[in-house]
Amino acid sequence: MNKISPKLQSFIPVSENSDFPIQNLPYGVFRRCVGANDRPRIGVAIGEMILDLAEIDAAGLLDGTAVAGQGLFTREALNAFLALGRPVWRETRARITQLLRADEPALRDNPDLRDRALVPMTDAEMLLPVHIGDYTDFYSSKEHATHVGAMFRDPDKALLPNYRHLPVAYHGRASSVVLSGTDIRRPLGQILPPGQEQPIFAPSQQLDFELEMGFFIGPGNALGEPIRIERAPEHIFGMVLVNDWSARDIQRWEYQPLGPFLSKNLGTSISPWVVTLEALASFRVASPVQEPEPLPYLRRHGDWAFDIHLEALLQTPNMAQPQRIARSNYRYLYWGMCQQVAHHSISGCNLRPGDLLASGTISGPAPESRGSLLELTWRGEQPLALARSESRTFLEDGDTTTLRGWCQGPGYRVGFGEVSGTVLPARHDE
Repeated sequence: MNKISPKLQSFIPVSENSDFPIQNLPYGVFRRCVGANDRPRIGVAIGEMILDLAEIDAAGLLDGTAVAGQGLFTREALNAFLALGRPVWRETRARITQLLRADEPALRDNPDLRDRALVPMTDAEMLLPVHIGDYTDFYSSKEHATHVGAMFRDPDKALLPNYRHLPVAYHGRASSVVLSGTDIRRPLGQILPPGQEQPIFAPSQQLDFELEMGFFIGPGNALGEPIRIERAPEHIFGMVLVNDWSARDIQRWEYQPLGPFLSKNLGTSISPWVVTLEALASFRVASPVQEPEPLPYLRRHGDWAFDIHLEALLQTPNMAQPQRIARSNYRYLYWGMCQQVAHHSISGCNLRPGDLLASGTISGPAPESRGSLLELTWRGEQPLALARSESRTFLEDGDTTTLRGWCQGPGYRVGFGEVSGTVLPARHDE
């Protein structure tokens, strides 16, 4: 992947603190809120605008590329585009970048086309960017796994024997993956109160957020044909922010012997803009050292971690502004994307365009880098102090969580926007 020049400029004004400069150009699916053309379509973010790719394709500005005239950008999801693979993604991105450059007149000097093709974000409704067929959530942060193991098992043996040998994961529920801004209903389920032998049925009292990132699969593989780790980048389209909401009290009772179920399927929130690997090329860094060295099929080929700054914010109903409660970084992950793809498919499992693979909670070495309330409050034993003399152990009704992420370049940032959600009361008590 080629690094992007920080000097590149668009003819569209973009502030220095914008998540979406010309160096980024993430993909998303949107619907215009005003005007006759209100069908879902695909665009890229540039500053505070959306470039409608269906409009520039219809105008012939994508002619000569593999996507020209195919109607790919009039669809309701990115799946067909994802299936085409990295050479097509790279070619399309290069053409879009050219069209948005400050020194390129084709779009800049065509006011009628600009009016049709450039949509203010305030005039658009964002939709889920892909049809997600399958969703897998990993457990890739050694710090997070160590914290959880220390809380619920022997602190001297916090990590289970398999953790350093393979990327632990579970299959999630794709139907409850929702877009940022969707409210999350407090779940009901079975809970085993402390000191009791029989469970009760009640609303979760330990609802939590999880600071995660995820990526979407591109072409994928045929059933029975694993993806080799060195080929994994060919199957990774781009990344989004993920909040995998978790009901800790329900989870504690249900997770043995097969892992999370109702405690996780209540909802998983993702951000609307998909940031491509090409946009992240300048921010690749080395991953943490792995000891012992993984088995050959999991051994890394190059640096595939990214210096992505992450933060979690919480706003209670009594707060005028959200308060940052955690700061972390994607580079802390022990198991990386390429290893996740290689392990997921080594059994012959077929990954398909639009599948979502998430990192699991991303925690770091410092107390403020813990990516969940479970860790920040140490299982609720150390309440988190908030503004206006409030505190939290876990999320309460009306609380809003917001996750943000960005890569900081010289004079620009490649950002992911945000993913937020507000907790609604349980539907009923029984």
